[in-house]
Amino acid sequence: MRRLRFGRTDIAKGYLILVNPLHPFRGDMPKDCLVSVRPDTMHILLERQAAKMLAEVTAFLGCEHQIVPVSGYRTMREQQTIYAASLHEHGEEFTRKYVAIPGCSEHQTGLAIDLAENKDDIDVIRPDFPYTGICGRFRKLSIQYGFTERYPAGREQITHIAHEPWHFRYVGYPHSQMMKERALTLEEYTDYLKQYPYRGAHLRFKRNRRDFEIFYVPVQRDHEAIIEISDGVPYQVSGNNEDGIVVTLWRDR
Repeated sequence: MRRLRFGRTDIAKGYLILVNPLHPFRGDMPKDCLVSVRPDTMHILLERQAAKMLAEVTAFLGCEHQIVPVSGYRTMREQQTIYAASLHEHGEEFTRKYVAIPGCSEHQTGLAIDLAENKDDIDVIRPDFPYTGICGRFRKLSIQYGFTERYPAGREQITHIAHEPWHFRYVGYPHSQMMKERALTLEEYTDYLKQYPYRGAHLRFKRNRRDFEIFYVPVQRDHEAIIEISDGVPYQVSGNNEDGIVVTLWRDR
């Protein structure tokens, strides 16, 4: 058996971290983990794996000239500048709806990307990304590459952000698929996974000749959480930026 140990600092790391006004981003994205999303937009960065998956889905669709990145990773200072500029130009009500409070923005994780349909005069705060055409096809296929539409319509009271059809968050597969099939936001999915603790029934999911097993590990303050998994089984761990760790195992059939 393989033994894994988790401390409180691990809660703020990983692809499933929840970032919103109630759960600020407590980590810091190392610069060597960030890469440019495209050669023609070198200033727009994403976490390495998220950028790789974005490149793969756009290459598969052949939409590099139809869909363009607008905003990726932001430093705290950049988020503060955007927030202040929006307050000045659009006012408090608009800014509360569409711009995250500095320190509470997913863009600071390097896991979020704003995309736009390529056309003249792209709005950098609310870029146009319709549910039809190539944007609709991207929206559907990107789930298989680990992305979720983070702020869907009708969930504003849960996400604390207005509907943003242009904003995609990398959470990794199979989590993107399960969120879509269960119609869950990341806030809801975080709570949902707590129904499957390490010392209890685990969540099991089968897709594409692969069996996934997922469970939640609570991490108490000043105490290390220790679990054991089978040797040789691939796994991934992620904090939820709240109170624990999500462990994902998979086996090929």
